[in-house]
Amino acid sequence: MDSADALTLARFQFAFTVSFHFIFPAFSIGLASFLAVLEAQWLRTKDDLYLDLFRFWIKIFAVTFAMGVVSGIVMSYQFGTNWAVFSDKVGPIIGPLMAYEVLTAFFLEAGFLGVMLFGMRRVGKGLHFAATLMVAIGTVLSAFWILSANSWMHTPTGFAINEAGQMVPAAGWWTIVFNPSFPYRLAHTVIGAYLTTAMIVGAVGAYQLLKLGKRRTTTAAAPSDPLEVRREAGHARSEAAARKMFSMAMWMAALVTPLQIVVGDAHGLNTLEHQPAKVMAMEGHYQSHPDGAPLILFGLPNPETRRVDYAIEIPKLSSLILKHDPDAPMAGLDTIPDDAEPPVRIVFWSFRIMVAMGLAMLVLGGWSLLARARRRLYDWPSLHRFAVLMGPSGLVAVIAGWVTTEVGRQPFTVYNVLRTADSASPLDASAVASSLIAFVAVYFVVFGFGIWYILKLMAGGVHVDESPIEGDSGPIRTAGITPGPAMQLKEGDHVRKS
Repeated sequence: MDSADALTLARFQFAFTVSFHFIFPAFSIGLASFLAVLEAQWLRTKDDLYLDLFRFWIKIFAVTFAMGVVSGIVMSYQFGTNWAVFSDKVGPIIGPLMAYEVLTAFFLEAGFLGVMLFGMRRVGKGLHFAATLMVAIGTVLSAFWILSANSWMHTPTGFAINEAGQMVPAAGWWTIVFNPSFPYRLAHTVIGAYLTTAMIVGAVGAYQLLKLGKRRTTTAAAPSDPLEVRREAGHARSEAAARKMFSMAMWMAALVTPLQIVVGDAHGLNTLEHQPAKVMAMEGHYQSHPDGAPLILFGLPNPETRRVDYAIEIPKLSSLILKHDPDAPMAGLDTIPDDAEPPVRIVFWSFRIMVAMGLAMLVLGGWSLLARARRRLYDWPSLHRFAVLMGPSGLVAVIAGWVTTEVGRQPFTVYNVLRTADSASPLDASAVASSLIAFVAVYFVVFGFGIWYILKLMAGGVHVDESPIEGDSGPIRTAGITPGPAMQLKEGDHVRKS
C-alpha cells in the first residue's frame, strides 16, 4: 500500500465517524428546542399533556446527547493522528474557534443539562425552564462555532500565511468568524436540524396513532372493571399525546420546509459565487453553456466522456434557478483544471438525495394541511404511514447535504489554499486501515445499541406519570382516575387539533 491508499483510508475514516456523529447533533439541536417549547406550553397553559410529552422526549434527548458527545470526541483525536499536518497549518485559526465552542456552548449545555434532566423536583419551575432554555441555546451556539470553523475552510478570509507555513489571523476575528458562506450554512443547517426533529417526532406520533387506532378497532364494548377503565383512560391520554406531537410536527413540516427551500436557494447562490466548481458538480455541468444551462434531473455522470449519460433534463432551467435568467451563460467543469475538480458522481447524487428528501417533506407538510382542512389529521391512516416512512428523511437529508458540501470542496481542505493530499499525516496505510476497522466495529456495536434503545423508547409511546412535582397541589397525572377533557376521547373525536 502507498501513501495514496493511506490518504483515501484517512478520508473514509473521517467521513464515517463524522457522518455517524452528526446524526445525533442533527436530532438533539432540534429536540432541545422542542423540549423548551413543550415546557413553555406547560407553564403557560397548565396542561399536563405537555409535561407528559416533555418527560417522554427528555429521556430520548439524554441518550441522543450522550451519544453525540461520545462520538464527537473521537473526531478531535483524528486531527492529531490522521490529519496532523492540517492541524499544524490551520491550528492558529481553527483551534481558537473550536475552543470558543467548548468555552461557551459546551459549558452552557453541560452546566444546565443536569438541572434539566434531574431538577424537575429539586428547583422551581421557572429555574428549570431557564435550564431547558440554556441547553437549547447551547446546542444552537455549538452549531454556530462549529459551522463558523467549517465554513471558513470553504470560504477562507482574514488570514495570512506566516514563515512557518501556518495560517494565522490577519484581519480581525470577526472577518474569520463571519466568513462569506457562514450565515447561509448556519441557517441552512439549523433549520435542517429542526426539520429532522419534526420528521422524527411526527413519525413517532403517527406510529402511535396507527397503533392506537388499530387497537380501538379491535376493542369490544366499554369495560366495566375498574382496572380496565383505568387502562382505557391511560390509552386515551396516550392518544391525546400522540395527536399533540403529530400536530406540532406537521405544523413544522408545513411551515418550515418552504422556508428551508428558500434558504437553500440562497445558500446555493452563495456557493456559486465562492465555490463554482462545487455547483458545476452538483448540476452535472461538464461543459459550459453559453446560451442557458439545462437542469439535469437524473442521469449517470461519466468522467471519462465528460458528460451525463441518459440525462433527463429541462432546458435552461438551471440558468433560471441559479442566475434568474433562462439565457444566462453558465460555466462548466471544462473551465476548471482537472486537478481541481471535485468527484462529480458523489456530489451529483448526494445533492439529488438531499433535494428529494426536501421535496418529500414539502409533500408531507402539504398533505397535513389538507388533512387539517378536512378535519382528518388524526384519522387518515395513509398520511400516518407516510409520516412514519418519512421519519429518517431528515437524517438522510442532512447527511446527503454534508456529503455534497464536503466532497464538493475536494481536492482541498481549505478551499484553494490547502489540498487534502498535503493535509494528511505521513502514516502507513496499514495503520489507518486497522484503526478504521476498529472504529467501524465499535461504532456499530456501541452506537447501534444506542440507536436500538432510542427506537425502543420511541415505540413505547407516552406513559402517564403519577408522581407529583414540588409546588403542585396534587399529582401531575391522575392516570385515568379523574379523566380530564383530553382523556375523554372516543372514536371519531377530533379534539386538540391545534
